Amino acid sequence: MAKIVICMADGCEEIEALTVVDVVRRARMEIVMLSVNGSRKVTGSHGIAIETDDLIENTDWDEIDGIVLPGGMPGTIHLGESVPVTARIKAFAKEGKLVAAICAAPSVLGDNGLLEGKKATSFPGFEDRLTGAEYVTEPVAVDGNIITSRGMGTAIDFALSIVAYFTDRETAASLGESFMYDRFWETLA
Repeated sequence: MAKIVICMADGCEEIEALTVVDVVRRARMEIVMLSVNGSRKVTGSHGIAIETDDLIENTDWDEIDGIVLPGGMPGTIHLGESVPVTARIKAFAKEGKLVAAICAAPSVLGDNGLLEGKKATSFPGFEDRLTGAEYVTEPVAVDGNIITSRGMGTAIDFALSIVAYFTDRETAASLGESFMYDRFWETLA
C-alpha cells in the first residue's frame, strides 16, 4: 500500500491538512504528517495546534510514494521557503511520484517549474503563480502525477482524488459514500 507524507508548516490551513489525513487513513493508507518547523508542533492559520507525526528531516524518502502540500497563509510561504520540501517535490515530479497541493500551495509547484503543460487549479488570485499551467476552475485538477485543488471547500474532493490515484475511482467513491459525502451535496439542491 502507498505511503504518503503531508508537509505542514505554521500557518497551514487546518481543514485542508487534516481532511487529507483523515480521508487517506479511512482508506487504510499510510500518511505521515511532517513538520517543516523543526518542532513536531505546528500551529495552523486559525490558531489550532497540531502535533505532527515527525519532522521532515527524519524522513526516509525512498519509502514514500507521494507528497501533499496544504495551503493556508503563511503556511504556503513557509513550504515554498523549505529546501527539503522544494527539493522533494522536484524529485518526486521527475520520478513520476504523486505531488499534490491545495489552495495557495499549488503556487509552490508553479514557482518550482512543476506545472509546465499541466492542467492545474488553485485558490483564486494565485493563477499567475502556476507558471506554465493550463489553469482550470474545477474543484480538483488531476494531470498525471500532479493533483491540485482550489481550497478548503474542495478538501474532501482533493483527498478522495489522492485515494483514487493510489486505488481507483470506485474505491474513492465508495469511501466518500461511507461518510455521507455524496448525500450531503444532494440535500443542497
